[in-house]
Amino acid sequence: MNPMDANRSNVKLVIAGLMLGLFIAALDQTIVSTAMGTIIKQLGGLDKFIWVYSAYMIAMVVSTPIFGKLSDMFGRKSFFMIGLILFMLGSILCGTAQNMEQLIIYRAIQGIGGGALMPIVFTIIFDLFPAEKRGKMMGLFGAVFGISSVFGPILGGLITDNISWRWIFYINVPLGILSLLFIANAYHENKNSRKQSIDWIGAITLTASVLFLMFGLELGGTDGWAWDSAKTISLFVACVVFFAAFLFAERFAKDPIIKLSLFKNKIFTSSMVISMLYGGIMIASASYIPLFIQGVFHKTATQTSTVMIPMMLGVVASSQIGGRVVTKFRYRDVMLVSALTLIIGLSLLGFVMDTTSSRLIISLYMIIVGLGIGVSFSLLNISTLNAVPPQYKGTSSSLITFFRTIGSALGITVFGAIQKSVFQSDVKQLPNINPHLAEQIKGGQALLDPSVQKQMGLGADVIQVMLQQFANSVIAIFQWSLILPLIALIFVFLMGRARLELNKSGQTGGPGAHGGQGGSGGPGKPGAPGGSGKPEPSYNGG
Repeated sequence: MNPMDANRSNVKLVIAGLMLGLFIAALDQTIVSTAMGTIIKQLGGLDKFIWVYSAYMIAMVVSTPIFGKLSDMFGRKSFFMIGLILFMLGSILCGTAQNMEQLIIYRAIQGIGGGALMPIVFTIIFDLFPAEKRGKMMGLFGAVFGISSVFGPILGGLITDNISWRWIFYINVPLGILSLLFIANAYHENKNSRKQSIDWIGAITLTASVLFLMFGLELGGTDGWAWDSAKTISLFVACVVFFAAFLFAERFAKDPIIKLSLFKNKIFTSSMVISMLYGGIMIASASYIPLFIQGVFHKTATQTSTVMIPMMLGVVASSQIGGRVVTKFRYRDVMLVSALTLIIGLSLLGFVMDTTSSRLIISLYMIIVGLGIGVSFSLLNISTLNAVPPQYKGTSSSLITFFRTIGSALGITVFGAIQKSVFQSDVKQLPNINPHLAEQIKGGQALLDPSVQKQMGLGADVIQVMLQQFANSVIAIFQWSLILPLIALIFVFLMGRARLELNKSGQTGGPGAHGGQGGSGGPGKPGAPGGSGKPEPSYNGG
């Protein structure tokens, strides 16, 4: 961003607008969870309800890298506003849905808008602020992302119980209008006048590849879509074919959607992989801890909507800390503490927590997990954006969101399969239990609904034993999830000695100027000015 443009921007209003945009986009990943029971009662479509979540996630994953590239080519402001308008339009439509099919389609429109909002927010922050303030701001916005993601079920339950489920979508409109007005009037950017072309082949093949992957993950293992069925396998084969076509197209594209040479940079690649692994950890925690509480303490979904608050507090505190210490320590050192903290937290959930653990003890374990996760929201954005030249910052920021979301999708699929397998295996070994019963209740989530318990006609003692097995299967997920931070440790060490250093000259140094790894480009380029002639960080081989 040009210094003159930065000075013309009303920074406080821009921050408010960006926060509102990020808040509603992240909120809508989870806000429908506690409202879904009410939505199903009014709209029907029990067999399709999972697509209310999946449509948003799939659309967001597909659109994120495309909007990131477009923002690099034609400016951040216009595509942030386009994304916000699409998101509000989708929200209005969701609130008017008359059946489950309509709601699913409208959620996809929301997801396309969300795919523009989240990555562009972090890129604008990087453009707007000088290097020594970026860590603090990334930490603040990382905390907003974490809060809104975890706060979604709480707000969804409150609005549904006291107003109407339709207002979990309508609430986005006034917040979105405020964000739109703030950005439209307060943010001024320096447009890139370089003539560029849109990589249509790359966009189409990437979109097709991601769509087939997400459909494979969502449909696989469901009725009629066994993992080893020809239909499911064909989805993954199509994903591989289109991804190979994408890689081929990007090698020859004039302005590729994703510049593959960026992955030669170890900081960039490590940040992407760690983001994906942490996405899997976060989704496992956010999805299965509430289910554990429901099964062990016999609470309803609405009653457990506040159970994630301890983890949310840990995420907020850790994100702030990560943003503030990034100028003082190497990326590797900060992420090493993060990964080790996660290993401790997941070990406590997987090997110490059991059905006799108190809510207080479980909350303490969750805080530790939150402290481990939160750092990634701020530090990985900083390490990524400082590893690439200015013309690739939108793309790079979008890829962090892209990989985190892919990690979440893979995580919920893999951990769901593990939980189901462990539960069914344990139930089949119980005496006086019909083996076919385990197949009927699948992963056991249905046991959490008292009405389903009555329909099954089982005694209270049998139900209690089966809930015990369900709780044990959830604990098994946290045992398996330990693999993710252990793999992340490998990529943490690959970050080497790189750090965010400020040069007194106000310009960036060449590759490896601060112990970073060699990478994807030539000599270092001047950093994106922060508007005050302040010192800028070096690119890690950019």
